Amino acid sequence: MSELVKATGLYRYYGKHCAVKDLSFSLNKGEVLGFLGANGAGKTTTMQMLCGNLAPSAGEIYINGFDLLKKPQQAKLALGYLPDTPPLYKDLSVDEFLHYCAQLHRVSKPQIQKVVKSAVERCGLYDVSNRLIVNLSKGYQQRVGIAQAILHNPEVIILDEPTVGLDPIQIKEIRSLIKELGTEHGIILSTHILPEVQESCSHVQIIHQGELVLKETVAGLNQQMGSSRIQLTTRKAVDINKLNAIDAVTNIETQVEGQYLIHHQSTANPLEALTEIVIAHGWGLEEISPVKRSLEDVFINLTNSSKK
Repeated sequence: MSELVKATGLYRYYGKHCAVKDLSFSLNKGEVLGFLGANGAGKTTTMQMLCGNLAPSAGEIYINGFDLLKKPQQAKLALGYLPDTPPLYKDLSVDEFLHYCAQLHRVSKPQIQKVVKSAVERCGLYDVSNRLIVNLSKGYQQRVGIAQAILHNPEVIILDEPTVGLDPIQIKEIRSLIKELGTEHGIILSTHILPEVQESCSHVQIIHQGELVLKETVAGLNQQMGSSRIQLTTRKAVDINKLNAIDAVTNIETQVEGQYLIHHQSTANPLEALTEIVIAHGWGLEEISPVKRSLEDVFINLTNSSKK
């Protein structure tokens, strides 16, 4: 794989406050990396360092093989960036604005019309290309923001909270666009919206209080989220000791009489054994079903167990 971003040992201090602490990760072509964290976790500070808008207090950043601090011009040629507030000149039409941005990206004059047309088509802006940006919906304004970030066909696209404030239909459209872009580029998507990662990303990182607390593929994360709990409902009270005697069972929570949450080892599934013992003792089985962990469960567990 082609390594497009390599960040090593990043720190960023604001006075005595450490906003980002010893952060290291990489991004390859064809990957969409979800950078997940609560508000104030250090996501935007990290995005700004990756784009060269903010110097790290310590650490190194390489973009497409170029040191961002030592060779910023070469490194930034490979970058497209959409900040959390799109940098739009709203008194211009979409077409005028993108032509202006193409010049800022140093696209050669003979190529400007071609790259603008390509960005307009990829971002679904053809029907509004002659309209003033100020008159567009927020969803379309986000699309214009993404279009300016991909005009020069950069290897790396960094999107900071691209769906905040959008309605469900707009969110779905932007997520589809991100997945499409991810097939040809490397994308870093900063967000605090948990479903965003599962819908749009191939990899996920969780940052908490400036530190990386999870780095995993979404496929691997889905495996981790496999069931390790079983919900049991019976008509009569059960003998907890008999259920606890089943090998894989680790703990049983009595929610109310007749309702139990049974925790078990993730490598084993005692569903069949539980069913048999409940029926054999005549406790009146009403429901028994696995309970999957959600990404929210993983996120809360990681951020609550991290150092304060």
